[in-house]
Amino acid sequence: MYSRQIGDRVLEFGVSGKLIRNGLVMYDRQTDTLWSQILGRAVDGPLQGTKLEYLPSWQATYADWKARYPDSLFLIKGYAGLRDPYLGYYASDQAGVLGETILGDRLERKEFIIGVNLDGEAMAFPFSRLSAEPVVNTQLGGRPLLVLFDPQNASGVVFDRRGGGGDAHFPAG
Repeated sequence: MYSRQIGDRVLEFGVSGKLIRNGLVMYDRQTDTLWSQILGRAVDGPLQGTKLEYLPSWQATYADWKARYPDSLFLIKGYAGLRDPYLGYYASDQAGVLGETILGDRLERKEFIIGVNLDGEAMAFPFSRLSAEPVVNTQLGGRPLLVLFDPQNASGVVFDRRGGGGDAHFPAG
């Protein structure tokens, strides 16, 4: 998730209908600049090269969110009920609209991850690994981190373990 604020302006984004590496390309209505969702930066237009500020976020199921925030309001737009019209595509082994142009073997195709980016260093925690090991103590850029994962709700969170003045270590399980 990214902030819409660039300097002192708040941008309004829309979906361009274009893809880069099978990833969504947005545009802002103020300047018509194209923005890569994957890269988090402007790829064409007056703001080309400008980076969006990353905002921490988490994925939650509808049931989990409603349990935590029962007074939440939801907008269901474009289709009836809570059925996801893209579920068949994401559950399939299809390589995307354009096929694969960059092959890799580090992750399974369409593997969900918890991603961490600290000062330009990044680490990915695949859901498949986290389902088997839901508590992970690790380090990134010299910072001790704790990754917690809830396999039932397919959601997780990352904490800096330096809280309280020391490096805490959390046992698995």
